[in-house]
Amino acid sequence: MHSKGKGKSGSNKPHLSNPPKWSNTDKKEIEEVISQLSEEGHTNAAIGTILRDKHGVPNVRLVMGERLSQTLDRLGKKSGYPEDLMSLMRRALRLIDHMSENSKDLHNRRQLELCESKIRRLSRYYKESNQIDSDWTYKRDQLRLMVE
Repeated sequence: MHSKGKGKSGSNKPHLSNPPKWSNTDKKEIEEVISQLSEEGHTNAAIGTILRDKHGVPNVRLVMGERLSQTLDRLGKKSGYPEDLMSLMRRALRLIDHMSENSKDLHNRRQLELCESKIRRLSRYYKESNQIDSDWTYKRDQLRLMVE
């Protein structure tokens, strides 16, 4: 959004409707692993990576019939904030810490402004879809409490 890039490059996943024959397709076992990894504190992306690398599940959606986040919601393992909003807040916190030590770093001051605007934009979307409280606001001085 905030770059000079025009267009989309990169590869796309092949369109599949069924999981590969070599993959693990036992729904109960996968649910147990997802539940266990969630209790250990892993994020959705980390859970997907662990399932792919250690348990032979290349795509959770093909096996379970729903997204990983939907499976976690159904199991009652939902975390406080959505993962993308939390990662943006962690990034803003790192930039704030950097700016406290390097006050004349204009490039990163601009990056902090852009990151905070993304947080506000994303939070507006999550408020409309009732995924976070409607009275939640981004405050730079309370950011450390929200992230930790």
